[in-house]
Amino acid sequence: MLQVTEIAFSCYAVTDLPRARAFYEGVLGLKPTSVTDSPDAQWVEYAFGPYALAIGSAPGWKPSADGCTVALEVRDFDAAIAHLKANQVPFRMEPFPTPVCRMAMVSDPDGNTLCIHKRNPGHA
Repeated sequence: MLQVTEIAFSCYAVTDLPRARAFYEGVLGLKPTSVTDSPDAQWVEYAFGPYALAIGSAPGWKPSADGCTVALEVRDFDAAIAHLKANQVPFRMEPFPTPVCRMAMVSDPDGNTLCIHKRNPGHA
């Protein structure tokens, strides 16, 4: 039996790494913790405690709006949404509440979907 202990990282395929880095670092404010640039693949990781989000490109690996979606927990949901709108980030789903959280779905420059997420008080 496979015994998974945690998610090591999640990664989005991108077609233009400098453009993607401008979005992830410039608009989202993420700081790269690892950068790999080899002839076969390009890769950038952004770590948050024990977790990491990565972006990369490799032959045959394509972005998709319908693939797995990473939810980024934010401190101030309203400020995050205002910041994204001010930066003209496209919204796939406008902000909406659930019993557990508030969230919105946005697109990166390649059309990959990111969830902007804020848990309601009392929900871990």
